[in-house]
Amino acid sequence: MRVEAALAASALLLIPGPAHARKKATPAPVAAPAQLIGEALTSEVSWLRLEHLCDRIGHRLSGSPALDQAIAWAQDAMNQDALANVRAEPVTVPVWVRGHERLTQLSPREQELDVLALGGSVGTPEGGVEADVLVVSSFDELDALPDAEIAGRIVLFDVPFTTYGATVQYRGHGASAAARRGAVAALVRSVTPVSLDTPHTGNMEYDEDAPRIPAAAVTVEAASRMHRLQEAGAPARVRLELGSHDAGTAPSANVVGEVMGRELPDEIVVVGCHLDSWDVGQGAQDDGGGCVSALEVGRLIARLPQAPRRTVRIVLFTNEENGLAGGRAYAQAHAGERHVAAIESDTGTGAAAGFSLDVRRTGPEAGRYSDQDEAAYEVLVEQLQAVRPLLAPLQADGFRQSYAGSDIAPLIATGTPGFGVDHDTTGYWPIHHTEADTLDKIDPIVFRRNAAAMAVLTWWLAERAP
Repeated sequence: MRVEAALAASALLLIPGPAHARKKATPAPVAAPAQLIGEALTSEVSWLRLEHLCDRIGHRLSGSPALDQAIAWAQDAMNQDALANVRAEPVTVPVWVRGHERLTQLSPREQELDVLALGGSVGTPEGGVEADVLVVSSFDELDALPDAEIAGRIVLFDVPFTTYGATVQYRGHGASAAARRGAVAALVRSVTPVSLDTPHTGNMEYDEDAPRIPAAAVTVEAASRMHRLQEAGAPARVRLELGSHDAGTAPSANVVGEVMGRELPDEIVVVGCHLDSWDVGQGAQDDGGGCVSALEVGRLIARLPQAPRRTVRIVLFTNEENGLAGGRAYAQAHAGERHVAAIESDTGTGAAAGFSLDVRRTGPEAGRYSDQDEAAYEVLVEQLQAVRPLLAPLQADGFRQSYAGSDIAPLIATGTPGFGVDHDTTGYWPIHHTEADTLDKIDPIVFRRNAAAMAVLTWWLAERAP
């Protein structure tokens, strides 16, 4: 608590604040950052809520009773915080069931291997699929092989982690690439730089022009071992059994609550996260911490003596993990509204160094970075210099151009500036989408500090002069 108290005290030094706040003496807005930081760092509310979400509700896959329970819980929390217009906006989501899963290495020696089916995978026939394993290190390596070497085998993509965006392509599209060449199943090395023999799940997609074959993730250790066996001339033979299947669709919802702007209520700053998670672990880092931080932003700003100029809208999106239906539904339902910024927290709960900026061009080439994007980025960076002194006590005053978040991506594609919390992900990727994504991995002090940074940036975006 000494660290928290020091940071809270340093917040009092933020006055006189940004230039627009100095033009006219208005004590409530000028003191707002200090109040936000002080309460965020000293209140127990956010941590107790995270404990409840993780320990009492647990993981929350789309269409599950647990996610329904979390949606009701989040609405209750917003109502307790006196947010306005609290509601659950309906979204239809896909329902995928994991079922049983087993991977047995039959030769050169028999052993059970840890495995997790990939989200969206079809199941195996009764009795499983038994075949020799063909290990490749890239799509190019697969493409270079003749069909005869691939047909009837289980293809394993043993691709070391470089960046998430680059490596996750094998999880997402490896099954279809292997199926086109006659493979009977696909395995992927878990997408992580560090492993303690823990498999990582995640979503995959089937291409329309390829057969649908079962797909699962194995540990880094198992992938490396099977690769070595192949190089030694003794390829592994395995039997894969998956009970996973598509169970149709189900009703779900985005949870929404607002702090209405005092002068420009029709201009909206969205603060979001995704409430769903994979069906392993507790969904603590992905994205329970982000959701409770977003709730905390709403709670803290609602407690200010004076609401900011613009409306702050908290949105807990559904179905980010295996469909992105929540983000798309929100953008469609609110297409006629003026969103001036969107913030998302979805890269764990490590210490935030600041925020990533995502500025896109609209029109025929929407979604692509361009020279216009770079110019818009530079303008925004210049404007953001005013908020950096407010974030400096939290060591979260950095801004860099990068991806901001999946749920707010549809808004960003229409020209809304996006902000992603720029967490330290050192401890995030090793437990991402695993049974190890649990509350005990989260530092309460860092967690509160991150929420404070989100609250300060949100307030500034909502309060700054028109």
